[in-house]
Amino acid sequence: MERKIFNRLLATLCHFNLQTQLRVAGDWVRDKLLGKDCYDIDIALDNIMGTEFVDKVREYLLSIGEEAQGVCLIESNPDESKYLETTRMHLFDMWIDFVNLMSEEYTENSRIPSKQSFGTPEEDAYMRDLTINSCLVVHDNLFYNINTGSVEDFTKRGISDLKSGRIVTPLPPKATFLDDPLRVLRAIRFGGRFEFTLDEDLKVGAACGNVKDALAAKISRQRIETEVDLMISGNQPVKEMTHICDLTLFWIVFSLPPEFEPTISDGCER
Repeated sequence: MERKIFNRLLATLCHFNLQTQLRVAGDWVRDKLLGKDCYDIDIALDNIMGTEFVDKVREYLLSIGEEAQGVCLIESNPDESKYLETTRMHLFDMWIDFVNLMSEEYTENSRIPSKQSFGTPEEDAYMRDLTINSCLVVHDNLFYNINTGSVEDFTKRGISDLKSGRIVTPLPPKATFLDDPLRVLRAIRFGGRFEFTLDEDLKVGAACGNVKDALAAKISRQRIETEVDLMISGNQPVKEMTHICDLTLFWIVFSLPPEFEPTISDGCER
């Protein structure tokens, strides 16, 4: 099924003589390398918007007597941590998301990018949260290049960290976490999900005062709740909660209403 999808996309490039690189990003690449099933296909485009490319795919399919089963546009919504416009197409009974490789800049007081532009695969990979996700959305670091049929690891660490079972950031941890402090909780969650070890430098960066302050100031309670929800419903909730405590993040993640803090929080760290 995946091969049929990729073949139609490559045929679209040939039909319109498009010089576009198609890269599957994120979870799909990581899970394939781990020998796991994944039905979440995000395709990153390097020089064309998703809506424009999907229109080309639809036109090509009609020319060969086929039809896309559904198309929709998911607009960017920074309040819900959705920073990129996504075009979704239903093809061979699977939903495929098309996004663009991006370069982002952040302001000091917000995890919402202040500036976005078309980026290179290297720029996109180093923006991501963890090396194991950097084989390349929305937002990860490892890519599978459909054009060449090869895995691309632009951080040069993603595959080795998958093999050794380590959770590592592509850039120095403090820089990665200050760009988007929610990545601290994502690192903990992925460590538990795959039973991987948190890198020592990552733990130091996650526990530093600036990162903790940024996590408290820049991340909404709803986003923190979502990450904790995923931890609790995962396969290693105790391990993940222990990491939160050991990294001195307890009172940021599990903050209390102000009227209760003085009586309960003193001397309690877990």
